This record gives sequence, structure tokens and C-alpha cells, in this order.
Amino acid sequence: MQDGSYESAIKLFEKLEARYPYGRYAQQAQLDAAYSYYKSGEAALAVAACDRFIRMHPNHRHVDYAYYLKGLVYFNEDLGLFGKFARQDLADRDPRAARNAFDTFRELVQRFPESKYANDSRLRLQYLVNSLARHEVNVARYYLRRGAYVAAVNRAKETIASFPRTPAVEQALHVLVQGYGAMGMDTLRDDAQRILDQNYPGSVALADPQARRPWWQLW
Repeated sequence: MQDGSYESAIKLFEKLEARYPYGRYAQQAQLDAAYSYYKSGEAALAVAACDRFIRMHPNHRHVDYAYYLKGLVYFNEDLGLFGKFARQDLADRDPRAARNAFDTFRELVQRFPESKYANDSRLRLQYLVNSLARHEVNVARYYLRRGAYVAAVNRAKETIASFPRTPAVEQALHVLVQGYGAMGMDTLRDDAQRILDQNYPGSVALADPQARRPWWQLW
């Protein structure tokens, strides 16, 4: 495993556990196998291995690591080598993995607030919340460009209600102003504009929503 020969390591860890299921190294082998799956790009198998460890050893002193590793798998799912070079933003991809990562890191922080993985998990949670909020705004903008103004307004309102303390709220308000304006709902448009002006003086809609800093530059 230390040499990066993860496929060979997995076979040996699984053989160790099968031959000595109650031995002193069996539980560590389960965790190391999960990590090796993660490093070899086998996301589904890594998650399954983490879930198995959590289910079998809910009170183990290293069960917090199993939660953390599971969260990392979801966090990095579909990023891959191309995504790293392209500086792909989590908000531009399918949000299911982000939601799974959020749920996992949140459970870790709630169950193990003093864990050595808790602080990093909190940082990732903050990023995930902002990413999920931006995703909702991106969808709202898509509807706006397509002329689906009701859908755009509803998505923007959902963003504001679900993620009230994120930077995406500002852009969601812009969508409301544009959507209500396009539908001729001047009173609602003016209300949204007033809220925007009160909370974000001098705010302008982002000209290029894709021009964002990647997560590894936010910490």
C-alpha cells in the first residue's frame, strides 16, 4: 500500500481478514482495504468497505476515520485527473456526490466533534454548502436563459430558503429580479430588487458564473 501497489494490497488485506477474521489485524486490514480502494479509483467499493466497517464496528476507536474516508470518496467522486487539471468546480457537476459527502461529513462532526478529522470535515462542509447553493443558482440561470421563468424563479427562491447564509443568495436575487421582470410581475421584481439593494449595495450579476476559484484555493 505504501508503495502504491493498491490492487496487490487489497488482495492481501482481504486474504488476511478471511484467514484471521478475529485476529488483531483484521479490523485494520478492513480500513486499509477501504483506503486502497479509494486510492485505486474504486469509489463504490471504497464506500461499501467503509459502510461495512461502520456497520460491523460502530464503537471502534477508528470508526471516525471510516466516516472521514467515506466522505472523501464522495467529495472527490468524478473529479479525477482531468477534473483536477481543468479546475472543475463541484457546483458544475451532478450534486448527488456533493450531497452524499455533506451528509457523511456532517454525521462525522455531529458524532465525533473532537475527532482529529472534525476540523477538516467542517471546512469541507462549508465548501459543500456553498457549492450546492451555487449549483441551484446555476440551474436557475439555465432556466432563465431558456425562458422558463417560473422554473427559474422557483429555483432561485429555493436557493434562498435552503442556503440563506451563502454567497449564492446574492445571485439568486438577481435571478428573481430578472425572472419577475421577464414575466411582467413588476411589484415582485421591485421587492426583489429592494431586498438585493438593502443586503448587497452596488451588487451586479456575475458576467461569467464559471469564473470561480476551485475549492483547494479557498482554504
